[in-house]
Amino acid sequence: MPDNEWDPDDYDEGHGFVAEYGKDVVRLLDPQPGKRILDVGCGTGTLTATIADSGADVVGIDAAASMVEQARERYPGLSFEVADARKYDPSEFDAVFSNAALHWIPSDDHDAALSMVASALADEGRFVAEFGGRGNVSQVETAVRTELSERGYDTDHSWYFPSIGEYAPRLESHGLEVTSAWLFDRPTELDGGEAGLREWIGMFGDELFAPVSETDREAILAAVEERLRPALFDPETGTWTVDYRRLRFVARRQ
Repeated sequence: MPDNEWDPDDYDEGHGFVAEYGKDVVRLLDPQPGKRILDVGCGTGTLTATIADSGADVVGIDAAASMVEQARERYPGLSFEVADARKYDPSEFDAVFSNAALHWIPSDDHDAALSMVASALADEGRFVAEFGGRGNVSQVETAVRTELSERGYDTDHSWYFPSIGEYAPRLESHGLEVTSAWLFDRPTELDGGEAGLREWIGMFGDELFAPVSETDREAILAAVEERLRPALFDPETGTWTVDYRRLRFVARRQ
């Protein structure tokens, strides 16, 4: 998975919209008491705890040890594991849930994760998830890639933002019948005021800046802000709004 450096405190305090928007996906999951649910890419456990509040028996997994450590500290009564979804050896679950995580698994590796999901689900078990869809944060990504490229930096990055037409066949190739799917725009206001965009890039795009010097980093971020300010910044409210698009689906193990 992408070698992103995660700061769990910053994730919770500065980017709480991830879990807040994820509540809609939990409602779609509709967890029931006693059901076994696997939360893939659980982060700091906010939505895992929401699922557990329904009375479901939930296990959260995440590849980032720092996020799992925070989840265990916040919710000591719940079960969390440091695990890569591509390699996880699951027990049987009635449902698999994932919010804002699957786009971190590169396209070439995605079938391994879907195979894990299929093996985790009991007969008629459901896979309910949302992640970045085709065109997600395209304006921001294009601006960052352009500024990096102009300074001679490699802009390889492994976010995976598929369309419904691309992703549904992948699910079905693993015996997961797609019963509902949506691809929709979800413009997302960022916290942090004037610094909101660069803080967002620092949280979710730091892999792109791994080879970049500190001097160039500041120059690139300033240039990105200037490129995007006319389209994404509201000077009256002092708020950046990023062009999110989400792919949400329900699939059932056949």
